[in-house]
Amino acid sequence: MSRLSGHLAETIRLAAPVVVTRAGILVMAAVDTAMLGRTDIDQVAFYGIGTAPFIVITITGIGLLFGTLVLTSHAVGREQREEAGPIWRRSLPYALLLGLFGFILCLFGEELFVLTNQPPAIAAAGGGVVAILGLGVPGTLLFTTTAFFLEGMRRPVPAMIVMIAANGLNVVCNWLLIFGHGGFPALGADGAAWATTLVRTAMAAMLIGYVWWMTDRERCAVRTPLGPGWWRRGRAHRRFGLASGASYGIESVAFAAIGFFAGILGALPLAAYTVQHIVFAMVFMIALGIASATSVRVGIAHGRRDWPNRAMAAWSGFGLVILVLGVIGGFFLVFPAPIAAIFTDNARLAAATAPLIAFAAFALIFDGGQAVIANALRGAGETWAPTAIHIVSYFVVMIPAGWIFAFTLNHGALGLIGAIIVASAVSVTLLSIRFVAISRQKIKDP
Repeated sequence: MSRLSGHLAETIRLAAPVVVTRAGILVMAAVDTAMLGRTDIDQVAFYGIGTAPFIVITITGIGLLFGTLVLTSHAVGREQREEAGPIWRRSLPYALLLGLFGFILCLFGEELFVLTNQPPAIAAAGGGVVAILGLGVPGTLLFTTTAFFLEGMRRPVPAMIVMIAANGLNVVCNWLLIFGHGGFPALGADGAAWATTLVRTAMAAMLIGYVWWMTDRERCAVRTPLGPGWWRRGRAHRRFGLASGASYGIESVAFAAIGFFAGILGALPLAAYTVQHIVFAMVFMIALGIASATSVRVGIAHGRRDWPNRAMAAWSGFGLVILVLGVIGGFFLVFPAPIAAIFTDNARLAAATAPLIAFAAFALIFDGGQAVIANALRGAGETWAPTAIHIVSYFVVMIPAGWIFAFTLNHGALGLIGAIIVASAVSVTLLSIRFVAISRQKIKDP
């Protein structure tokens, strides 16, 4: 019991600042949308469609950098902190390359919107927004890989502080650039995109500066030159990242497809699903924080070849996320209408959203559980097993189930939530089976 309580306490200590960091990204987007809502509906639409490809590109890039967290935690577990700095140093040019590639992709936003039959005005304006946001992809990924490094070192607080400061800076930049204060032109959606880009670049500079000047920089060898052969030495980094990047990308594209199904259902179901998704995503940040902390705990135990504590770290994180999201899910079930009313004063929209929020309580628990176990597997050195399971769960199961539930069985937007529940239940079951299997293999090792 004392060992379990120790695991829970350490997981909570690591997870709390990570939750703030992850939630800060969503809060930044919510503030952008809310401030644009004080202009006109077209600007909200332009910004909304412009962020869609940016989010997929960014999430995929974040997944590709997940090896920074895994390998750093392994080095800490082996008590070889001098290896952590070079891991971070190799991740910086890799993150920059990924960011530049993401920026290039963002330049073709208008063409993508035309191919998806968006109205010409929305395609043109949305293309401009995504191109501006693309300039911020390098900064976003440089910040992410540095935050992963610090999380792997069990130091998540600096990234949290930077994120809090960034959200305050974002409000100021929005005020200047969206509305045209302080001598700046009123740029609307483009202004929000420029604010986001500037803030994300500043976040990267601040966090990299912290690592460069941290007190134990010499012990961790953060200033060690890369030297020749750095790309070859980063092979393990890319191997972990390729698998998690594919997994993150697959899941984000699959959820985007579910959102597209909601659009086919009509304006009201789409709006209701969107509000529900915002509520869901904000709470899901808690799961991501616990998942990241669990990955670090599992990774450190894996580095020490401490198989019993590796398993304990994984299952204590899983139990914690089920407990926390179970309590929040209870509020979803009991108070769906008041929750919906927080986000809209439209009676029809609130009435359509409330049952989706109530039903999403079950999706939240299953999806949060699978996120934790997937990260535990990555912390244990697994690469492609979580990705394969996500392909099965979210492409093979969720997308067809969403269509069948929503259209064939005429359950509408509730059917889309049902598909998410089924897919996440399949995912958490298969991931758990895989983790039990590798735990038994390691226990049998001499």
